Amino acid sequence: MSDFVIAGIDPAPFRHLYGQSDATLAAQGAIRMVVEAAPGSPCRVTLEDAAVGETVLLLNYEHLPVATPYRSCHAIFVREGAETAAVFVNSIPEQLAIRLLSVRAFDAAGMMLDADVIDGSGLAAAIDRFFSDPRVTYLHVHNAKPGCFAARVDRVSAA
Repeated sequence: MSDFVIAGIDPAPFRHLYGQSDATLAAQGAIRMVVEAAPGSPCRVTLEDAAVGETVLLLNYEHLPVATPYRSCHAIFVREGAETAAVFVNSIPEQLAIRLLSVRAFDAAGMMLDADVIDGSGLAAAIDRFFSDPRVTYLHVHNAKPGCFAARVDRVSAA
């Protein structure tokens, strides 16, 4: 089994949006929403679904800032006030385990080497399969139906 880390995204780029007016958010391409159903609003910082009644920000995020044709951005949810990025070592967040996922394998230069659509319950096996290719440096996981970025998976090097 390959060792891996799944980490939430750094909240720093979003903190200036917390508590802003709807007009200020709109001017920056973001929308505040109150969660009405769970699961349904997966926070990309905490790697948990926000609870009913919580506020989340829906905004555009460049999740693959590489100088290749695969450079990419998409809408994500961030819990308003999220301060600490989650870190999962050799374990799968429930948020990913309960969804249909698209997993994309990239090399160090940001070129896609492989991809698959899987049930989230099979993510650990897929990570192991992708990381069996020594060229694969990291994976990007997306929610397959809406297509939004869910998390990055990094290979943990043997020390």
